[in-house]
Amino acid sequence: MDAAIQPEGTPRRLYFDATLTPYRSLPPAGFHILMGAVGGVSLTMGVLFLVSGAWPVFGFLGLDVALLYFAFRLNYRSALAREVLRLDDAEMAVERFSPSGHARRWSFQPAWLQVRHDRASEYPSPLVLASHGRSLEIGSFLGQKERTDLADALVAALARQRLPAHLR
Repeated sequence: MDAAIQPEGTPRRLYFDATLTPYRSLPPAGFHILMGAVGGVSLTMGVLFLVSGAWPVFGFLGLDVALLYFAFRLNYRSALAREVLRLDDAEMAVERFSPSGHARRWSFQPAWLQVRHDRASEYPSPLVLASHGRSLEIGSFLGQKERTDLADALVAALARQRLPAHLR
């Protein structure tokens, strides 16, 4: 049944649903171990400098540990960003959430939607959804292989969505 004449309240058929999140190679447990090791080495070195009379070095070593800690915390905070992609009978919706939780939403008509991605590029190429003169880059935090896999999955989902209802 066409989405334009679909009775209100009828559930839409979902063809694609994915949540994209940035990858972080160091899990929280590894972060605590790393900070403990760096803090221990800095404390040991700081005490040695303090005993030898170079007391200002102790403070700078503590400052280094604090800056490293805050840099990692910012990195983990940025990992809270995500993109939610959903393709149903009526629309391709993209919701982008910032680390602070602020959301933006884009909607595309699936019949005219194009998935653009240069698979052959030796450099990371953007994955772009385009329709009616509008375009949106998605998955900017993904690697080249993940973007290619996502592009393939989106193209396949769009092909299924565009099939006549009796062939789906």
